[in-house]
Amino acid sequence: MDTGFADRIAWVTGASGGIGRAIVETFAAEGAAVAAHAHTGGDALRDWVGTTTWADRIAVVTGDVRDPAACDAMADGIRDRFGRIDACVINAGIWCNDALPLHEMPVDRVRDVIDVNLLGAIWTARAFLRALAADGPAPGGASVTLIGSTAGRFGEAGNAEYAASKAALVGLMRSLKNEIVRLDPAGRVNLVEPGWTRTPMTEATLDDPDHVRRAVRTMPLRQLATPDDVARAVALLASPVAARHLSGQTLTVAGGMEGRVLWDDES
Repeated sequence: MDTGFADRIAWVTGASGGIGRAIVETFAAEGAAVAAHAHTGGDALRDWVGTTTWADRIAVVTGDVRDPAACDAMADGIRDRFGRIDACVINAGIWCNDALPLHEMPVDRVRDVIDVNLLGAIWTARAFLRALAADGPAPGGASVTLIGSTAGRFGEAGNAEYAASKAALVGLMRSLKNEIVRLDPAGRVNLVEPGWTRTPMTEATLDDPDHVRRAVRTMPLRQLATPDDVARAVALLASPVAARHLSGQTLTVAGGMEGRVLWDDES
């Protein structure tokens, strides 16, 4: 099936991490030009881009998503390079490996996570929608895809600030799906909700066999996701062909995870 990515311009934030890099690779392989964002990992991201077969269609942009002006500047730079932006994948986020109950959690940690995961998503979406308002409807319809987490649905003891930041993206998605159509009648906003996924950010935790065993006890598919699993789900929802009539939807990539134990340790 033609995904409709050929000649589309996509902006992917948090592209220096495992999921973000997989999204860039998937979009580029489908024919899109991609603006791959990093904050502090720009040099490493450029080095990786140089090893790909799509280097001529991938531009690295850097900036702090916590800063609205930086998000606007990134959007302007992408438009200068590619002419416009058709799709935005809001993936930049942080998660703290050190689990702490909220009453013991430092204030700075709470603020940092909310600033990046929630406000960063808001400022990125704002910059993208401002560009869409200036440039007009995208061919096939513009799209925003937010990257949430199953922590936002089930909660995550020891990471309440992270769970809260991801849960809030659902409200953002449901609001923006009604706003984007005022700028682009075919515009869509959706959310991909990964569960436990093997990435550099989760590596330390998922290197613990006991943690993995506890995690997969809640999944019918007793396995962890890979970044490619998440990237393919993002590509589906961002496709102007495959998902032309999907908006305001959450696609969970978590092996059927439920908020209950499905397997005992001896199964």
